[in-house]
Amino acid sequence: MDLSLETISSKEIMPGYHGKMVHAETMSIAYWTVNENAEVPEHSHMHEQVMHVLEGTFEFTLDGITKVYKPGDIVIIAPHKKHSGKALTPCKLMDVFCPVREEYR
Repeated sequence: MDLSLETISSKEIMPGYHGKMVHAETMSIAYWTVNENAEVPEHSHMHEQVMHVLEGTFEFTLDGITKVYKPGDIVIIAPHKKHSGKALTPCKLMDVFCPVREEYR
């Protein structure tokens, strides 16, 4: 299957987080455009997650440790680990989830 991000509709999954979702058999990829100051409250999920900062500056807390990430930075989030985040500037992020994030379909 071939796709283009230009043809995928964006969904506001949470306030300030606009995502284009790609779902494969065993994983989901989310391409986020994030408004400045938009926050993801602390949460955890069964999915393994890899976050890649593409543009902007993103503050991210994983297991109580807060760091600021910039373009090119990657964070690996193990299943069930508590995490949260805030866009310090407008951001573009890519998240990969395994298994598929069914609630994002």
